[in-house]
Amino acid sequence: MKPSLPALLDAGRRSFLIAGAALATALAFPAPGAHAQDWSTSRWVGTWGAGPGGPPLPANTQTFTDQTVRLIVHTSVGGNRVRIRLSNELGSTPLRIGAAHVALRAGAGSSGADIQAGTDRPLTFSGNTSITIPPGAPVLSDPVELNVPGLSDLAVSLYLPGTSGATTIHGTASQTNYVSLPGDFTGAASLPTQRTILSWPFLTEVDVEGGQASGGASIVTLGDSITDGTRSTPDTNNRWPDWLARRLQVVQSPVNGINMRLGVVNRGISGNRLISNPPEGSLAGRNALERFDRDVLATAGVKYMTVMLGINDIGNSPNATPIPAEDLIAGYRQLIARAHAKGIAVYGATLTPFEGAGYYAPENEVVRQAINNWIRSSDEFDGVIDFDRVTRDPAHPTRFLPAYDSGDHLHPNDLGYQAMGNAVPLELFRSSGTGYLKVVGQTQ
Repeated sequence: MKPSLPALLDAGRRSFLIAGAALATALAFPAPGAHAQDWSTSRWVGTWGAGPGGPPLPANTQTFTDQTVRLIVHTSVGGNRVRIRLSNELGSTPLRIGAAHVALRAGAGSSGADIQAGTDRPLTFSGNTSITIPPGAPVLSDPVELNVPGLSDLAVSLYLPGTSGATTIHGTASQTNYVSLPGDFTGAASLPTQRTILSWPFLTEVDVEGGQASGGASIVTLGDSITDGTRSTPDTNNRWPDWLARRLQVVQSPVNGINMRLGVVNRGISGNRLISNPPEGSLAGRNALERFDRDVLATAGVKYMTVMLGINDIGNSPNATPIPAEDLIAGYRQLIARAHAKGIAVYGATLTPFEGAGYYAPENEVVRQAINNWIRSSDEFDGVIDFDRVTRDPAHPTRFLPAYDSGDHLHPNDLGYQAMGNAVPLELFRSSGTGYLKVVGQTQ
């Protein structure tokens, strides 16, 4: 018996729908290629970072001509895959990266620029060994397999063919980095060094995945020179976020039933301000409201943020008129609102004493006190880290405790930074992620 015309039409319609569904599936889910990865299950965590400043004045711009820079960074959390973020976001001309490698730095007894045997990994960008970064843009490298321990040193080597000006640069690294003689030495075990620099050009983040970082998240410490670690001893990782990272490596925080360790990404920039910009040509970076998306939201795995900013706004008030505390409070509220819109908990840090510093004035101290009182009492931050209480001299509360003063009465010394890092309540980072824990800073 022959099928009826409606039955034939129904059969044809079903065949067309099945074929169409198969075609849509093939288009939507292509077979994995050599550089494909399952982004839906990847969980990258920032293990290191720096806030870029610039562009500097032409006379102050570092240049590299057919040279390799080997940049040393100290991880927080470990993982078994790694990628890097390079930035030309403050540049006005294309930046050519001829080659890039990552490796573990060699241990004691070797040159500071040496790498551990067997750990060198060449990096690619979108499958290519070189890349040109457009002005105003960052790039992520493709991930590579590498067992990266927590609290270890990585060597990131970049070959810069032609002449490149470091217009996107973190100027106060407190870390010795290395510039080679002419040539591509990205994979060399020992770098033929021409000079050293105490800055990080172009490199703004290192991310890890797997291992310790599995199920993890990142803490971004947004701040100025006191977060950046100014006047700490170079090459010792004595910034207060470094001390926080050390503590997190030995305390497992149960979150949704998963034991995890957190990455700490330091986005402090020396001279940075909350709501105003420094003079053009400064390496102090754009104000926090302007750089928030780039330096906080773009950080891999960010879940928490600390904010310690405002002292440079107060000290550099225009026309010798103190900046109103209300203006700074409005800036804090913007950071809180923008972070909460992305599910990030925000912890406010009180401003440390600065009597005796070059831009101290009694009227500026009134503003600092007003800001600290608001941070402590307003209940608008998700928690408070009371660095003022930790570092002030009980006999003279507007000054640093002498044992913590680096000598300029504005920045802590190594001991002061350690006290700050040890004063951050780890309970701040044990929330479930569905709500924020209100904690006032006490030493733990």
